[in-house]
Amino acid sequence: MEELFIGFTSFTWQSAVMIVVGAVLIALAVKKEYEPMLLLPIGFGTILVNLPLSVVWSHEGAPGFLQLLFNAGIQTELFPVLIFVGVGAMCDFRPMFKNPVMMFFGAAAQFGIFITIFLAIAINGNGTLLGDTPAQVLKTASSIGIIGAADGPTSIFVASRFAPDYLGPISVAAYSYMALVPLIQPPVIRLITSKKERQIKMTSTDKDIPKSLCICFPIVVTFVAGLVAPMSVPLIGSLMFGNLVRECGVLERLSTAAQNELSNIVTLLLGITIGSSMQAARFLTLPTLMILALGLIAFVFDTIGGVFFAKFLNLFRKEDNKINPMVGAAGISAFPMSARVIQRMATEADPNTFVIMQAVSANVSGQIGSVMAGGIILALVPMLVGG
Repeated sequence: MEELFIGFTSFTWQSAVMIVVGAVLIALAVKKEYEPMLLLPIGFGTILVNLPLSVVWSHEGAPGFLQLLFNAGIQTELFPVLIFVGVGAMCDFRPMFKNPVMMFFGAAAQFGIFITIFLAIAINGNGTLLGDTPAQVLKTASSIGIIGAADGPTSIFVASRFAPDYLGPISVAAYSYMALVPLIQPPVIRLITSKKERQIKMTSTDKDIPKSLCICFPIVVTFVAGLVAPMSVPLIGSLMFGNLVRECGVLERLSTAAQNELSNIVTLLLGITIGSSMQAARFLTLPTLMILALGLIAFVFDTIGGVFFAKFLNLFRKEDNKINPMVGAAGISAFPMSARVIQRMATEADPNTFVIMQAVSANVSGQIGSVMAGGIILALVPMLVGG
């Protein structure tokens, strides 16, 4: 009889809070359609792992199916790599080739990552909130900062190496803020741009891009990444491999499979596995709340960095060749959400303003920029802490 009611007696208010959080994520996915492919599995995984006894995670010493998925896909970094193969197969870099200057926004919009790292260290002060040693504090702060890459797989990749204890909240923050780009970016952009700036019209070229360039680009990028940021090769290599499969023209079936079946299956498993890391005992803590707050700050400063970089470039450009500063905000890795947000804001400012091609160019550049930033952090931090 006691076993019959064990579910009721072991249920805690912390578990109830996390189940509500899971329900909110599902509601955002269904009602608002904010990245439903991610938020709905994350939300349901959160509910599953916070049910009494959490047998989906472990039971009587044996791992449950969610822990098996976590160990096989997250701890081994397999899911992020597979996701990037699919993302690479979806990416069309031709708009970036037509607007080469937009490549720089993929770097400028990573500004929030490094600001957030310093801010996290400053908030920690001499305490042990982010770790017991200065080395661990720096690693944890770097893992939090990478949320600003607006790139879930990169966040998972870095956090699994530097801050595995905070992998859950870091992953959830990264994917949740990616989904909330339509809510986060517009007020920030309006605050730092004038209506006149948002109405700036840009021309795009219709020049043809040679197929040879599209094929050589992923190979060259992988080679350069291997020299500049070797730690980024697992992610940048898988991203560029997916793109090469797309562009080579002789692997149409594999390209379609990477864009559809592979991406859909891995996204489904990744989402529910990330949700399973949101256990109440780990999630309802001060460091977790700090991670969520700093992740939002990282996104905000990424947007600010991209916009102000565009304004800086405009100081050296002729009046009839200015860059719409909003395009800089699309340099984050949230593709193609950010580009769509920028075009919508441009249309609101002036129905005749079309910057979608430039915004997409900056957005796909952000895909590469975010991975490179993650690779640089993975290489630089161990050098600073001595291992």
